[in-house]
This record gives sequence, structure tokens and C-alpha cells, in this order.
Amino acid sequence: MKVGVNTLFLIPGEVGGTETYLRQTLKAIAGHFPDVSLVLFTNRENESVLRKDLRSSGNVCFELLDFAATNRHVRILREQVELPGRVRRSGIDVLWSPGYTAPFFCSCPQVVTIPDMQYKTFPQDLTFTARMVTDILVKCATRRCRRIIAISEFSRDEITKYTHAGKDRIDVVPLAADESFGDTIPQEKRKSLMASLIPEDRPYLLSVANTYPHKNIHSLVEAFGKLENRLSHNLVIVGNPRLGEDEVQKALGGLCDRNRVIRLNKLSSEQMVCLYQGCDIFVFPSLYEGFGLPVLEAMMAGVPVLTTKNASIPEVGGDGVSYFDPRERDDLAVKIQQIIGLSRQERDSMVGRAREIAKKFCWKRTAQKSLDVMRKALE
Repeated sequence: MKVGVNTLFLIPGEVGGTETYLRQTLKAIAGHFPDVSLVLFTNRENESVLRKDLRSSGNVCFELLDFAATNRHVRILREQVELPGRVRRSGIDVLWSPGYTAPFFCSCPQVVTIPDMQYKTFPQDLTFTARMVTDILVKCATRRCRRIIAISEFSRDEITKYTHAGKDRIDVVPLAADESFGDTIPQEKRKSLMASLIPEDRPYLLSVANTYPHKNIHSLVEAFGKLENRLSHNLVIVGNPRLGEDEVQKALGGLCDRNRVIRLNKLSSEQMVCLYQGCDIFVFPSLYEGFGLPVLEAMMAGVPVLTTKNASIPEVGGDGVSYFDPRERDDLAVKIQQIIGLSRQERDSMVGRAREIAKKFCWKRTAQKSLDVMRKALE
């Protein structure tokens, strides 16, 4: 089977979990399924990154559409106008678009992944124009593609609710966490990787999220403020500022010492693994997730996880994580204190159960199920 992959949406470091999803799935397909040929349609920003990821794979070739995807209007136009011609000339059997949108016209069967319908539930995450354009493109994709991939049961329900696509055309393909999150990093290497990021002498809480309103990071900062004088910890937040940043800055302004909140972004994968493994608690206060990949990564890393029961998160965390109620004003701060107060035995039990659950998810299985969906589209 010759699979075309529409990567035009991907701007490395900017699109969050969908970047991890695409890159890890491609590596798993290329590494485990040599009978599948991949043709990647790339842009200026992602071409070199994807070539580096797949440099040892003999079943992958690249078709560069020479434009900058940071200009979203240009990206949409090139996807709808230029990509179909490239697809036709490449002779692929099926086109997979992993980033919400797909060409309206295409010479072969199509599969699209719609990770969530966040722009419907949390419209404040996007500008009015971006919401309208996204809605048109997503609905067109659900109509024109033979199969639709959702990354959780929750997302499948959301897609059905907002696009009226039949559930019989939607396949659930869960994501995974890279096994490296569970590999212990030697102490000296950890110190070297962390030296320029965080103080060595303080324990810390960790959260990984761009500051979109639905990520609810301002609530975490507020909860940290309530505990500021009772904890020795810092709070480390990894992510880029987004449309919810004003609320985060307001919450930071209420702290006694805002220097105890450390903001980081654009870290290497090794640095991320170190941060996960070294934190006392991973806190993920999100109100909406199509999957909740950071929760799974923290579970694999072997640290206690505190999150919400919103959206798809319970599908990932199960009974291996702790939950707080975001509707209860003080519940997050209370639960943080409770987890910090766990005995070593209680902590080990929680972490052990989380790792058991996390190991059930793997990228090879994600790749296999994705290919199964593509074969369905060909039938």
C-alpha cells in the first residue's frame, strides 16, 4: 500500500500534541511496516525535521510544497489547490491528513484525523475568523473523506455531535507515550540537562500545556498561590503563551513570589523526560482534551498525576491517577497537598498502577490501527 501523508499543518514546536501524534505514528509505520510506502507532502518548516526523524527508513519519500505554513491562509490555499495535483502525480493509493483538514478534491480515497472539536466547545481559544474557517474546513473533510480517525471515544462522540458524521465512518485509534519516558536517566546526565532550566535545590510541581483558555493553567497558578507559604516547591510550566495568557499573568500577579513559577518552552525530548521524571506531582488542569497525551507521558515517567475527569482524560488515566473537581474552588490545592502527603508505599502503589495502564498504549499499535483504517478506505 502506498500512503500519502498530508503534513502541511505541521509547524514544529507550535501545534502541540498533534505534532507528537504525527511524528511518532510515522516513525512507527516506517519502522514496523516495511511493506507500506509513505509519501510525505511537507512544507518549509517541517521538511528537515521529518527527514531527520525518518532518515534511516527506506520506504519514505518526500514531496516539498515550497511555502511557509506559518501563513495559515497560504497553507489552506495550497492544501486545497496544489496538494491534489501533487497527490495525483505521485500515484498514491490513499491520502491521510492527520491535522483536522483535507483537500476537498482528491484523485484517491482519503482518511482524516480529527483529534477533537475544541473550537466548538471552547470557541474563545480561536479568533472569530479562525473559528469560522476551521468549522468549514473540518465539516468539508468529514464529508469528503471515506474514513475519519478519532483519538478517543470522547472525540468520536464530539465529531458525531458537531459534524453529523455517522459513527460507522469513525474509527477510534488511541495515541501512546514514547517508551523513553519510562527509561531512567543517570543522575549525572539529569543534572547536566536540568542545570540551565530549574534550581537543583527545590522540589517542583510540573504542568505541560500552552496557555489556551481550556488548558486552565491560571487555575493551577491560583492554587499554587494558596499553597505558596506551605510548600517548598516551585511550579514549572512548559508551554507557549496563547489566548489564555492574560488570565495566567493575572494569576501570577497575585503570588507573593512569582519567581517560584518557572516558564519554559522549546525543550529537547531528553529535557522533557528529565522534567517529568524529576517532579513531585504532574498537574494537568485541562477542561477539554481529545486524548490528553501529557497525562500518559507522566504516567509512563513514574510520577503521581493530578488531573480532571473532563472529556477524554479518564479514558487515559483510568484509576491510575488522581482527579480534582475544577468546579470546586479549592479542590485543586487540597488534592496537591494530599498527594504531597502520601507515604512512600502509597505513592509507589499509585505510580505502579499508572505504569501498568500506560504500557497498554504503544505507537506500534497506533500505527497498525491507522493502517487498518486506510485499508478500509480502499475497500
